[in-house]
Amino acid sequence: MKILFLNLPYKFNISRSSRWPEKTKSGTLYYPFYLSYCAGVCDEKGIETNLIDCITHEYTQKDTVETVKNYQPDYLMVEITTSTCEYDYQTLTMIKEACPNIKIIVGGTHATILPETVLKECEAIDYITRKEYDYTVPEIVEKGDVTDIKGVSYRNINGEIINNPDREPISNLDDLPFVSKVYQKFLNVNDYAYSFAQKPMIQIFSARGCPNLCNFCSYPSTMGGRIFRTRSPKNLVDEIEYINKQMPEIKEIFIEDDTFTVDKKRVEEVCEEIMNRGLKVIWSCNSRVDLPYETMKKMKEAGCRLLVCGYESGSQKILDKTKKGITLEQSLAYAENTKKLGIKTFGCFMIGNIGEDLNTIQETFEFAKKVQPDMCFFQQAVPFPGTGLYQWADENGYMRTHDFSKWLNKEGYLDCLIDYPYADHKEIEKIRDDFMSKYYFSASYIIKSFFNNLNWVEFKRLVRGGWAYLTFRTKKLLKKED
Repeated sequence: MKILFLNLPYKFNISRSSRWPEKTKSGTLYYPFYLSYCAGVCDEKGIETNLIDCITHEYTQKDTVETVKNYQPDYLMVEITTSTCEYDYQTLTMIKEACPNIKIIVGGTHATILPETVLKECEAIDYITRKEYDYTVPEIVEKGDVTDIKGVSYRNINGEIINNPDREPISNLDDLPFVSKVYQKFLNVNDYAYSFAQKPMIQIFSARGCPNLCNFCSYPSTMGGRIFRTRSPKNLVDEIEYINKQMPEIKEIFIEDDTFTVDKKRVEEVCEEIMNRGLKVIWSCNSRVDLPYETMKKMKEAGCRLLVCGYESGSQKILDKTKKGITLEQSLAYAENTKKLGIKTFGCFMIGNIGEDLNTIQETFEFAKKVQPDMCFFQQAVPFPGTGLYQWADENGYMRTHDFSKWLNKEGYLDCLIDYPYADHKEIEKIRDDFMSKYYFSASYIIKSFFNNLNWVEFKRLVRGGWAYLTFRTKKLLKKED
């Protein structure tokens, strides 16, 4: 049996595995990491496996169909997202028409939360794999019959949609293959980048699941769940050492966990393991602002360069409404500690969350100026299916559309999808863009960024990301004038 994993094509570069699937900005492009982990499992099991990224190859839908025809797999595994699902359906239908005997398997956030809808909307799809699918997919390939495979949705012989019981979350993540080896075998690491990371970079996971309750985040309710599961410090550092020695071209490792710093003791154990082995590596991660100074200090000593955090709001009321579980005082202390230690920060802020008004939105911008992240992202709240935010917007009649084909605007970016009592979507978009311009183009930020990035490597990264963002903003302004 042969299986082909495809990161499906789109009309432009898009990171389907991102929490924010839209046209890429500032040169950022994610690895197809969930597909890669599963491809690694299939490969280890002796299944003839291939993984192709249609985005990096710049394939059209026709190119993709030809690729599938040439490889002639028995199974095709893909992910779809809410914002790309209509185009993805078109691609899968074209593949099915050209290769009617192929069994098409679909996973990812959108398919997980809306399996019946997806199966009804696209007849080309044979199976949905809900949540983590690392072991679900190879089981489908090995058995053929899916009636007793957990985590699968499908149509029975009568055309009825069947949702098998959920699959239990993977308990021993040490059993998964090193995804870095999968990238090395099937992908080109130079094709992927973060605007805030040194290039080339690599994305790996040290844990899955998130115990936090943020009501705007889709990943815990779809892919990883709420049960926090970890790799052992030894297993994780074994992969870091592998990357360090066998992939010397990699300049930075990004730990892509929803929140790497959930278990502070484990974080310190990982750092000690890195230092005990004498590894000189540069790495970054997603974190929360409840990170103690001592843990942060140990991370810095072990090579941590940058922390990505969700400050989200400058209003404690809104933080509470979103169930973020942090305080403004923690955010201020976190910002102060990163500056003391010389750790760079990428701060995420969201406007239009549950309970917002124009005053709390302005408080968020003022707070951003206080914490002064090295890089920041102001974005409208997006009501992804399966989140509390989606339910709230839907129940109150605030959703502009339930047509997912309209989620991306003409430029390819996630649209403002909610009209609030205090501001419609156009006002929210204007506020968002004004915040970004005021922050990045302020004299104080430009001067601070210059003096904080005198190191040649950081300066190159800053110029690369800054030029890409400036180009993006200029194009947007010119289109508005048109």
